[in-house]
Amino acid sequence: MKNNTRSLDASARRFDKYIDALAPELGRVNRIEPFRSYCTGLLLPGERKSVEPMAARISPANLRQTHQSMHHFVADSPWEDEAVLTRVTDLVVPVIQKRMPISVWIVDDTGMPKKGNHSVGVAHQYCGQLGKQANCQVAVSLSVANTHASLPISYQLYLPKPWSEDPLRRKAAGVPDDIVFETKPQISLQQIKKAVAAGVPRGVVIADAAYGNDNQLVAH
Repeated sequence: MKNNTRSLDASARRFDKYIDALAPELGRVNRIEPFRSYCTGLLLPGERKSVEPMAARISPANLRQTHQSMHHFVADSPWEDEAVLTRVTDLVVPVIQKRMPISVWIVDDTGMPKKGNHSVGVAHQYCGQLGKQANCQVAVSLSVANTHASLPISYQLYLPKPWSEDPLRRKAAGVPDDIVFETKPQISLQQIKKAVAAGVPRGVVIADAAYGNDNQLVAH
């Protein structure tokens, strides 16, 4: 029992240290605790990872305030996700490479089932989680990996063409004017270029046929 307690305490300290290292990228001090709560909620048991059930697991005695602060952090705080991911890369890649060098870069996309049609990028498209066409959002990612571990270093929501060409829908959902339609391979190519420019340790790029058949991506 004592060993388990010490192990849990050590894990908690490592988690807090990691959150503190990411905190400067959030822009404001008052975002740190909601960020800590949100990350804690993602790690705790429970299938539902939306804000309200996570808040209930973290702070059942103070549910309303915890829910409000977490929701504000996710929905309204203008922090830069790319800056956070860059910091994550700087912190985690050296740890991964203690076992062995990075050997591959993984290009992939992830479908997230989503009901309704108001969330940004939701469309009837192929959803990998379900293995079929369905209403979902899709995000394109680039991860680095070796046989020991993998780490997503870039992650971008795919905006289907009907969304990009609908100014009223874009405005209602808060899509910035400078976001234009890009195919998934075009998004992944930009992610790869940024990773190269940032000096991320190189690896062989692997992807499924949807990316491998794109001539522009393969040519680069």
